[in-house]
Amino acid sequence: SSGINAEYGGPSILNSDLSRLAEECQRLLDAGADYLHLDVMDGHFVPNLTFGAPVVACLRSKFPGVTLEVHMMVSDPDQWIPDMASAGADIYTFHLEASSDPPATIQRIKDAGMKAGCGIKPNTPVEPLSDLAGSLEVSLVMTVEPGFGGQKFMVDMMPKVEYLRKEHPDSNIEVDGGLSPATIEHA
Repeated sequence: SSGINAEYGGPSILNSDLSRLAEECQRLLDAGADYLHLDVMDGHFVPNLTFGAPVVACLRSKFPGVTLEVHMMVSDPDQWIPDMASAGADIYTFHLEASSDPPATIQRIKDAGMKAGCGIKPNTPVEPLSDLAGSLEVSLVMTVEPGFGGQKFMVDMMPKVEYLRKEHPDSNIEVDGGLSPATIEHA
């Protein structure tokens, strides 16, 4: 089991105090997080830059039994598959918009020993993601524009989630962005 399903929560570490990252992750796990969602940004696919495989490897060494999902907001997702596999990522979620051949990217992820996830930005139709859902561990619907934390939850993305749930009732569907106690019921 990957450690995620429709009822689990994997908070992003994006807004953590990076000087105390291990402590922040432990705090999230102590508060009930089922897995950790690591937002990896390359400064190209999205304008922000975060961290890469060395940080993932450090977290893996500190949290050997915790599922680590890397959310790859990068312009060339295939480039980073080997590094993230070596670093100990469990789930590699790339963006549909960034892959020239999503089925091949999914296969590379699986061949590297990770579970595959794929996400879409708010302006991307859900149908291409739905077409891939049977080969994915995670289908991710962005509920903010990717790249920065602290944005408002886009409730108008929820019909995409409903479509995926109808078409793939046993799939892991993830929403990402703007979640808070006030918005969680929409998700």
